Amino acid sequence: MKSLKTAWKNIRRSPYQAVSAIFVMTITFLAFSLVSIFVFSSTKIVTYFESKPQVTAFFKDQTKQTDINSLSNSLKQSGVVSSINFVSKDQALQIYKQQNKNDPLLLDLVTADILPSSLEISTYKINDLDLVATTLQKSPIVQEVVFQKDVVSTLTSWTGALKKIGITIVAVLAFATVLVMAIIIGIKIAQKRDDIETMRLIGAGGWYIRAPFLQEGMFYGVIGAIIGWLISMILLFLATPHLESFLHGIPLFPLSPVFLFELLAIEILLSASLGAFASYLAVLRYLK
Repeated sequence: MKSLKTAWKNIRRSPYQAVSAIFVMTITFLAFSLVSIFVFSSTKIVTYFESKPQVTAFFKDQTKQTDINSLSNSLKQSGVVSSINFVSKDQALQIYKQQNKNDPLLLDLVTADILPSSLEISTYKINDLDLVATTLQKSPIVQEVVFQKDVVSTLTSWTGALKKIGITIVAVLAFATVLVMAIIIGIKIAQKRDDIETMRLIGAGGWYIRAPFLQEGMFYGVIGAIIGWLISMILLFLATPHLESFLHGIPLFPLSPVFLFELLAIEILLSASLGAFASYLAVLRYLK
């Protein structure tokens, strides 16, 4: 308890250094929050695409239902297909009517006979799309195969690259934060050198002297993490309407409150550890 009071007194006596320390922590954990939200969101988007019918096979006219069933069973036995949905000619017409309900002229021109039946196929993994598409293209009853290979591949490569960039930025900021925090705590220790020597002379133990500086570093870390998280929540709230419009119905928002508060808890633990580590480096340097 005594060390906490001493730490608080040190913070109050040097407000500019405290603000500087909290600022660098805020920047670091703001970046951490945004990168974490991006990783979580991109994972949900990829999962959404994986759960949707990714490959559509359109059959030739006069294709027998037994042949379609045989092809469907063969795909199920491959072990890479998560679901298969058969769309008959009549169902295809209903879908067409729903998509063009505001254009009566188009509705009059199309009947079920001229629309092909099809299979909508989902795979467990995006990388298995090529295998399924190749199998379908080789089938003599399939007229055309349509799948979102380019979209999904581009999404996967871009999100992977952005994750690496985000993690690198956070790592660099964390390293810089440790250096700045160690310098700030080191300055505080240097300013209190006479008081520290006096405490040593009257028998104060090493950890009794070090504890206030470690707690001060943890305080800066926790406050910076909370502020960074709050700023990221404000940015997320402001960006959500625009992102929902851009994503065109992909059920990403609102993000799970459980995830957001778990993120806050993780950041508090990490920031306290980072602050304590930076302070410990300064203590090792100046309190040998």
